[in-house]
Amino acid sequence: MHKRKYIFVTGGVLSGLGKGITAASVGNILKARGLKVFMQKLDQYINFDAGTLNPGEHGEVFVTDDGAETDLDLGHYERFTDENYSQDSSVMTGRVYSEIIAKERKGDYLGKTVQVIPHITDHIKQIIVRAGEKSGADVMIIEVGGTVGDFEGMHFLEAIRQMHNDYGDDNVMYIHMVFLPWLGVTKEVKTRPAQYSVRELQGFGIQPDVVGCRCDQQIDKPGLEKIARAGNLPVKAVIPMETANTVYNVPIILENYGLGDLIIEKFKLQDTTKPADFSEWKKLVSNILVDKRQVNIGLVAKYTTMEDTYISVLEATKAAGWHHNVNVKIEWVDSEKLEKTDANVNEILSGLDGFVVPGGFGVRGIEGKLKAAKYARENQIPYLGLCLGMQVSVIEFARNVLGRSDAHSTEFDENTTNPVIHIMEYQKTVANMGGTMRLGAYPCQVSPNSKAFEAYRQLSVSERHRHRYEFNNQYRKDFEKNGMKLSGLSPDGQLVEMVEIENHPFYIASQFHPEFKSRPGKPHPLFREFIGSVIKNTSLFEVNKSDAKEISLI
Repeated sequence: MHKRKYIFVTGGVLSGLGKGITAASVGNILKARGLKVFMQKLDQYINFDAGTLNPGEHGEVFVTDDGAETDLDLGHYERFTDENYSQDSSVMTGRVYSEIIAKERKGDYLGKTVQVIPHITDHIKQIIVRAGEKSGADVMIIEVGGTVGDFEGMHFLEAIRQMHNDYGDDNVMYIHMVFLPWLGVTKEVKTRPAQYSVRELQGFGIQPDVVGCRCDQQIDKPGLEKIARAGNLPVKAVIPMETANTVYNVPIILENYGLGDLIIEKFKLQDTTKPADFSEWKKLVSNILVDKRQVNIGLVAKYTTMEDTYISVLEATKAAGWHHNVNVKIEWVDSEKLEKTDANVNEILSGLDGFVVPGGFGVRGIEGKLKAAKYARENQIPYLGLCLGMQVSVIEFARNVLGRSDAHSTEFDENTTNPVIHIMEYQKTVANMGGTMRLGAYPCQVSPNSKAFEAYRQLSVSERHRHRYEFNNQYRKDFEKNGMKLSGLSPDGQLVEMVEIENHPFYIASQFHPEFKSRPGKPHPLFREFIGSVIKNTSLFEVNKSDAKEISLI
């Protein structure tokens, strides 16, 4: 194999272009040719990691096996490449500066003035190169967060510019994403902002090898030619990327426009790669796009301002639907509205075939989630609880089945006399908020006589966590003798990882986040069985409803 290759994905004009999807699609394209890839995100935020970012503003905090709290783009990377990434995949400015300052305090730069160039930029390059060496990747794909021209991203642009000089033209490639707006008055796609963005990138000393053109309308050839001239590129290196019918079609679109061949030619890898095999991925896309029966799933959430807050949950639920050949329509249920005293719960929740209650922090909206859990339990409607969703199911069961009316989590009520959920003992002394939760992959022992085991078909599994509070073991016997099975425990038996309600079509809740390990072609077992139970439950309902009609006619 030749020297390790580096592909940098940048963006211009505006944010939200889909750089993460593009980078992930490049990974998908290269894996289809038998290359080993490793993906990385360089983020401009001064945060050390994504752990303390508000998901309602920034989107989901994705968690890796080794406990990194990262930007949601890592979820796209994992879903598109079917690889598990790590701490090495998420690099925020705060981490870079923190490490440089720590070295300065130790005296590593003794006698020198520490500067952005060369010290910060050299450190960034070292992080990129070390990640490649550690992963053993043939190709590193690095997405640069933000937009070209942002002041806070200059150090990353300078570092990746230097990589070209350090490793040579045959080993470094730049893909620049731009946006082409549609001007309704003249009914045309405008290329000028894209041209300016390409020239601005060139002004930093970076010559793009490929320009990806995002647009909601069809882009004509003269428009592509204008951008090619501005970028000093052949037209074949300017790729139209109109809005796709599903993001999982993007790798196929890019492949059809020849991006894979451009990359192979650039890196001179013709003799070391196999023909691209997209057979399984094309089957997936075909299955996604075909018309199917629909099921309606209520996502009972407190962060409802943007879909990215629960992007892994949405993708895991949809993937389970594709597995069962149904379309999943997500109905957003605002738990704050549901918790109001005058809320008509039956009216809000009726017509939904199943409920997912995802993770979150803080007391806001908790009572609404409790109402949804109660509704699902009493009406025999499939329920899947994730992290906080498990804690909600435990609190609701304690209140309405065990008769402990003030049962709560100490996160929300420190004075409750029935703390069925409480903070882990070692967490009581934690001072810093960032990076101090129970994070990353932990083993779980699955009860053999449980619906959880029917899903996993394994007695031991590994799942990713992100939380501070746990099931209070003092209440175990009371729960189990009243119909809530503790179907997943830590290997030492001390931590409750999964609960389920017996004599219910499907009511499982996990302390971990199964959505982080789901893939579009391989849905997580819990999501898969959840949607399977929804289909079975709704089919029985339709049969019963049909019988009722026949009886009424007699």
